[in-house]
Parts: sequence; C-alpha cells; structure tokens
Amino acid sequence: MTAIAIDGPAGAGKSTIARRAAKEIGYIYVDTGALYRAVGLYMLKRGIDTADARAISPLLGQVEVTLAFQNGEQKVILCGEDVSRDIRTAEVSMAASNVSAIPAVRDFLFSLQKDIAKNNNVVMDGRDIGTVVLPDAQVKIFLTASPEERARRRYEEMIKKGEPADYCDVLSDLKTRDYNDSHRAVAPLIPAANAVIVDTTGNTLEQSVEQLISIIKEKLQ
Repeated sequence: MTAIAIDGPAGAGKSTIARRAAKEIGYIYVDTGALYRAVGLYMLKRGIDTADARAISPLLGQVEVTLAFQNGEQKVILCGEDVSRDIRTAEVSMAASNVSAIPAVRDFLFSLQKDIAKNNNVVMDGRDIGTVVLPDAQVKIFLTASPEERARRRYEEMIKKGEPADYCDVLSDLKTRDYNDSHRAVAPLIPAANAVIVDTTGNTLEQSVEQLISIIKEKLQ
C-alpha cells in the first residue's frame, strides 16, 4: 500500500486540499483530526474538561469512533451517530487540540490510523502523520500558510456556513492552537525531516491542489 502523509497547522487547508488530491489520484482520504475532534466532542457532551487527562483517560473505553467511507467521502461515526458536521465547530476545534496533547488519547487512536493505512492507499492528514503515525510514508508534505491567511480562510468558511464569527477571535484561537500543537510533550507539530514544505499563503484553492498533486506524482515516479 502507498501512503501520503500531510501535516500542518490548524487552518492550513489540509483537509480540503488533501481530499481533493486524494480524489484526483484515486486514494482514500483520511482526516485524522476528525478522530480527535470526535473524542473532544464526546467529552464536551459529558461536561468533561478536555484538558483534564485524569478525567478523560478512564472514559476512552466508552468512546466508539470509526471512519466510514461513502462514495469516497469520509464520515465520522461516534457511538453509532454520524457526527461529521457536529465536530466542525470552534468549540470542538479547541477541545480537539486539548485532547490531542493527552498521551492516552493518542495511543487510543494510533492503531486505528495505522490499520486504515495498512489496508488502503491513503492520503492521510493531521499533525504527526509523517513523524509518528506513518514514518515510512512514501510522500511527506508539510502544508502551511501565515497565521493571518489561515485565520482569514477559517473566518470566511464560518461566515459562509452561517456561523457567528469574529476575525480577531478566530486569529487568537488559531495562534493558541498553533502554540499548543507545537509545544505538547507528545508528538508535537513539526515537519518530518524529509517532508516537502508547502506554503500556500496567497494561493487559490486550485493552485494549492495542483501544487500538491504535482509533488505527489513527482515523488511516486
């Protein structure tokens, strides 16, 4: 099986760009961040502090999260319920950042991610795919953009969905996530040593997708 690992900070467009690239080359797209969001959502629904490792660890055995693929699209199933839309709120984003810093949560989701890649050709994105989850991936890309650019994209996405949003708040939350993700003790957000760094600041979505596909095809030749 062939694995393409795409890492990068929040709001870099990983999910959208990786999904498009996967469809173009006929691979399964795996958004690992959705798994952490599902765990975060589970804890939020139960009133659990998502930064409290001691409270969260004993509950992980109750979390049933799987990825289903329908017509090439990923669905996130949490305890039998499709939560694909529910996990995309700002509150769940921060919860995902919190739970992802907990070693027990990372261990809990690690085997699921490995199994998917073992049985499928995948484009998998996240924060530590090229460094930890799939260190032997044939292609590794670190996708990034300036904080301001990423905040603008996220803000416009929220407005388009009809969600209340303030650009300054979005930028502040994004910078907090950047700090948390890059300073956590376990699997911090850093480019893999052999990753191709792709900065999409100023790019249109189409330009970013084309750039990614070009790199993937070149690396797989």
